[in-house]
Amino acid sequence: MNSRRHFLKDASLAVTAAIATRPLLGWAANQAASKQSAPVVPGADGMIIRSLRFLDLEMPPEFANSWLTPVPHFYIRNHMFEPAKVDAAQWKVSIGGEVEKPLTLGLSDLMRLDQHSVTNTLECAGNGRAFQNPKVPGIQWQRGAVGNARFSGPRVADVLQRAGVKPSGKHVMFRGLDEVPGNVPPFVRSIPIEKALDTDTLIATHTNGAPLTSHHGFPARALVPGWIGAASCKWLTEIKILEKEYEGNFMKPGYRYPNQPVAPGAAVNPDDTHPLTALTVKSIIGGPNDGSKLRVGPVHVYGAAWAGEADIVKVEVSTDAGETWKPAMLGKERAHYAWRLWSYPWKPAESSQYTILSRATDSQGRVQPDTAAWNPSGYLYNAIDRVSVYVQA
Repeated sequence: MNSRRHFLKDASLAVTAAIATRPLLGWAANQAASKQSAPVVPGADGMIIRSLRFLDLEMPPEFANSWLTPVPHFYIRNHMFEPAKVDAAQWKVSIGGEVEKPLTLGLSDLMRLDQHSVTNTLECAGNGRAFQNPKVPGIQWQRGAVGNARFSGPRVADVLQRAGVKPSGKHVMFRGLDEVPGNVPPFVRSIPIEKALDTDTLIATHTNGAPLTSHHGFPARALVPGWIGAASCKWLTEIKILEKEYEGNFMKPGYRYPNQPVAPGAAVNPDDTHPLTALTVKSIIGGPNDGSKLRVGPVHVYGAAWAGEADIVKVEVSTDAGETWKPAMLGKERAHYAWRLWSYPWKPAESSQYTILSRATDSQGRVQPDTAAWNPSGYLYNAIDRVSVYVQA
């Protein structure tokens, strides 16, 4: 562990030095033209490095071009050190608390249970935080702390049925094997029993048909579809049924949202907040990239849109900074909890600077707003996405 942490510290210093000399968002795209090379994270090709101390990698928006996000392009969010090594043969998950028959299951036990697959868009609650005004602390995610994948494994409900949940069991706590540094509180989250018993809530062991990678929670993680990524605990080691919501740092004050609208920059009393649950409606523009120089002629405008537990029903695009809006074409692939790809054929008529916007609408009638609601942690940023491009003859 000492040598591993020394490596992470040294790599983090290298990243810090690189950030000082060029914008991090364009790192992957500009790497070939730069004499410096970005640190390489195995199995995460072309990703934007937000942190190496606790590994945090962001997907460049141009990768929002496939319905299932390849694992090397799927964002990584860690709050602690990843487990140095997990032996699948020795790994166990315990199920206890308010149950009649506490259980301990190994990976082979999980594989013998009925398997279920859910295609789900997983998004960090802080995705888009960098765009909040005034600025807020935390990892400065821009557009790419999100990905869409097919997760597979047994249902949490089937495991809880085996254990026998007592009537007093109202919340389900997930604990992972994150290696906690110093006095940092462990990363533990809980969800209401109703969501845990949903037929699509899983103990996921596979992503896109392959076993989970170490960065994404091997050998098993929770999968709470439609909800913020923090609910889907990685490297799962304990499931505990509780009488009430778990009380801990990552439930309060962490990952909570104000009960009332907040004036930008204002403080919020943690007692006047509620836990974050489902994602909101959102779209991002995958291409063209912000700052691109284009030729007069056909331009492929594309991206992805998602809405948590709701479905995307419409995406609109504006190529004149919001003066007019036209419908984009939605991709044919669709599933509950999954993003919809969209595209829009655009043919700029003359040389000029253009601002392209995208706006999504979901099945609950929610429309992506002009301005996202501000909150002190920068959660659930979902303002209309925009890129500026210059078209020249």
